[in-house]
Amino acid sequence: MASMLNPYISFRDNAREALEFYAGVFGGEPSIMTFGDSGFSADAGGDPSDAAKVMHGYLGTPAGFNLMVADTPGSVEHSPGGNISVSLSGDDEAELTGYWEKLAEGATIVEPLTQAPWGDHFGMLTDRFGVGWMVNISAPAA
Repeated sequence: MASMLNPYISFRDNAREALEFYAGVFGGEPSIMTFGDSGFSADAGGDPSDAAKVMHGYLGTPAGFNLMVADTPGSVEHSPGGNISVSLSGDDEAELTGYWEKLAEGATIVEPLTQAPWGDHFGMLTDRFGVGWMVNISAPAA
């Protein structure tokens, strides 16, 4: 297997909802393991309310994207987003515009998807889960 680099996004109690939303954006079928599925035990000092939370969620898409998510247990500090954004880029204008439109539902648009000074179409948003996204659609070759 070749090495891969995948975004792994932490949430506070809504990883399942986020992963299902991203499956609606990009396609694919989410795979979810909860803390309870992994053998989590309140007897071992864990918070019983964490058992149903997502310990590991994965989405592989028809386009070859891989996205992983998890809920942060209640006993751990959660710091959403940080200084990281997920970047989508390519030259398929219809596909990338479609992703943008779906991600934009309930999002805060930071930079509208418009023609950029370098000739591509570019936009930035923060989705309804607080995750930053950048979309760059390459300009047609001259």
